[in-house]
Amino acid sequence: MRIHFIAIGGSAMHNLAIALQLAGHQVTGSDDEIFEPSRSRLAAYNLLPPEEGWFPEKITKQLDAIILGMHARANNPELLKAQADGLHVMSYPEFLAAHARDKKRVVIGGSHGKTTITSMVMHVLKELNMDFDYLVGSKVKNFDVMVRLSSTAPVMVFEGDEYLSSPIDLRPKFHWYKPHLALVSGIAWDHMNVFPDFENYKLQFEVFIRDMEPGGTLCYYSGDKVLTDIVVNHARVNVLPYDEHPNRNIEGVACLIVGDESIPLPFFGKHNLENVNGARLICNNLGVSDADFYNAIQSFEGAANRLEKVYGDESFVYFRDFAHAPSKVRATLAAVRRQFADYHVIACFELHTYSSLNQQFLGQYEGALAEADAACVYFNPHALALKKLPMLDADQVKVAFKRDDLEVFNSSEKMVNWLQNCIGEKTVVLMMSSGNFDGIDHAEFAKNLSR
Repeated sequence: MRIHFIAIGGSAMHNLAIALQLAGHQVTGSDDEIFEPSRSRLAAYNLLPPEEGWFPEKITKQLDAIILGMHARANNPELLKAQADGLHVMSYPEFLAAHARDKKRVVIGGSHGKTTITSMVMHVLKELNMDFDYLVGSKVKNFDVMVRLSSTAPVMVFEGDEYLSSPIDLRPKFHWYKPHLALVSGIAWDHMNVFPDFENYKLQFEVFIRDMEPGGTLCYYSGDKVLTDIVVNHARVNVLPYDEHPNRNIEGVACLIVGDESIPLPFFGKHNLENVNGARLICNNLGVSDADFYNAIQSFEGAANRLEKVYGDESFVYFRDFAHAPSKVRATLAAVRRQFADYHVIACFELHTYSSLNQQFLGQYEGALAEADAACVYFNPHALALKKLPMLDADQVKVAFKRDDLEVFNSSEKMVNWLQNCIGEKTVVLMMSSGNFDGIDHAEFAKNLSR
């Protein structure tokens, strides 16, 4: 097939492009901005467009498929050319749903934890040499590409993103997949730019659950009352609730309690002990025994940028995490606080998404940084300008977070200087952002702070 990507530089888009090329298809693409790591990865597979921009002449009737990314706009020149020529344009979830039409579809959804749970399931299935296709939103160790499409796998595992499919397809991505087996980890309002209130956001999960394949199975986190109510009122399939896996902390290592055994884990935190139990149920329903699951999960090293330890010694530890929504920030900080109870914990959080930078949403972060011994919030004024949002000031942010000693920076240099002056004996630094703090090299920065 000849396949063209409009906005090839997106996280999922560039991985899908690579996967399709590896499968033997002829792939081209365009984009007006391509950032790392997409740029380097596309270049490595000779898929990086020779120049940035949009080129309607690339759109011809010889193309077998045109895949449109969310980064493009509805008036994109290549899209307009395709529409004028009567060509079918697909979002990437539509394309993936078509690929998986005759496979058992497994979808991991929820406002938080879905990347980690999907990664856990993928890790276990790979350890057991099971054949499966997949889509996941972050780099997972021992997986070169974050999408796999094959003709042989009987199962496809999706990370089920609730964000919109494309600028001309305003359905949430996970509505396309109609799973036979699904998990929802919890519901906490996010993406207020497309879901203006919590009721609208919650509705998307109601539709997802209601539209599952008849006879399917839904695993859900029973500690979320909103989610539990939705399951009771809308699920038409078999339901399996889960909660935090029984566990104990042994000399600083989180261990699962399984009968008389203690299974050590390379990760920690209440939210991850919930995630691992959800992943276990999904794997059970794919034919994996508990014994095989527990054996495989011990070597799981996490998804990239999810409570990822960048540096660690006896007196200084540095983590980075993708946390950006209020529930994610609270859960990540709580995990670090619990694990490093006798350390000085410094939390740095970047306001980067549309929701987090919006003054109407900011109050959702009340108390989110309360468990840190010292905390700062950073935002880049350029990000506000790009999103056409009014400028924030320090007092607004402090009031929203309900923390009087909160440091607020709109200069990454000032944030770095403050942080350097906070480091003492037995310190943990937790950097939380879906961005990059204006280009910080975490490995180098952590090394400098440790000195």
